[in-house]
Amino acid sequence: MSPQARSELFYLPRADVARALSHIDPVAVATDVLKAHARGETDVPDEGYLGWTTPQGHSARSLNMPGLIRGLEPVAGTKIINASLGNTARGVPRADGLTFLFDPETAHPYAMMDAALISATRTAAVSAVAVGLRTRPAHRLAFLGCGAQADAHFGLLLPRLAGLTELTVYDRDPAGADAFLARHRTTAEAAGVRLTVAGAAEDAVRGSDVVVPLTTVTEGYIRSDWLLPTATVVHVSLDDLVAEVVLGAAQVVVDDWQLVRTDPRRLLGRMYREGLLYGQDEPAPPGPAKQVDGTLGELLLKQEPLDESGLTVVNPFGMSVQDVALAHRVFTAATELGLGSRLPR
Repeated sequence: MSPQARSELFYLPRADVARALSHIDPVAVATDVLKAHARGETDVPDEGYLGWTTPQGHSARSLNMPGLIRGLEPVAGTKIINASLGNTARGVPRADGLTFLFDPETAHPYAMMDAALISATRTAAVSAVAVGLRTRPAHRLAFLGCGAQADAHFGLLLPRLAGLTELTVYDRDPAGADAFLARHRTTAEAAGVRLTVAGAAEDAVRGSDVVVPLTTVTEGYIRSDWLLPTATVVHVSLDDLVAEVVLGAAQVVVDDWQLVRTDPRRLLGRMYREGLLYGQDEPAPPGPAKQVDGTLGELLLKQEPLDESGLTVVNPFGMSVQDVALAHRVFTAATELGLGSRLPR
């Protein structure tokens, strides 16, 4: 890092992040990171979590998620992403934050950029990796929740689901579902996909080959009898399933078991604490319990598809190294495109 670089901080606003992302294949980035993680080439500490109740009584939180990818050209950084459940009613995004990149030698921050779009994109990219491990065609896809995550998933999943003919969406706010329909109907129809709005979550789930919850719920509601016997659930929002679905799944796949097991708030972490779920290299607890079958990265390295003999639950907790790697690619593309600005320090 040059003396000039130490005196400046490269900044990318949301519009520049979006433009740089249009020159990147985020699914390829996510795939590379999952493989690197499975090879032990990453450091993913437990996330820092701060939760509080806002003056108006809404649940709010701040996450600090550092990560490092080792190698000939190490990449280090952190994502700070905050959210308040009261934001939607105010007409502002539920989540917002910043991603920072660090010089791997000096540890000094050298770049920061809007985090929300990178976060949504990397989340959708990991989901795309997961559905790409299916071997059966998925004719019907369901989204539960129609916010920014649904927009990102729409853009990355539709081109990767061969045979898709219908996307059914549901949102607790009917206006949100209608707005999603208005944003994406033309693109869906051009791809030969019928886009419909369900009147209830159960209606969206039933008959769907792939189900992607993208909500803010904290209590499960998706039951086993809603799901096709060979469905794939990409459990993005982490709390939409009831425990019986996980216990009855033919396969449970995560991105990082350590992150899942140490989290006390989300479903799989709670199941671990209750003795209902355990890892690949852990002894089985007494009583009925489900063993996690592996990670996405392990499947990619082995070139193994998902087990479609029964229900598959993919539970991507969200790894900081995905954000850091994608942010690094955004930074590289942005500098090549002449985007961003340099802030004095």
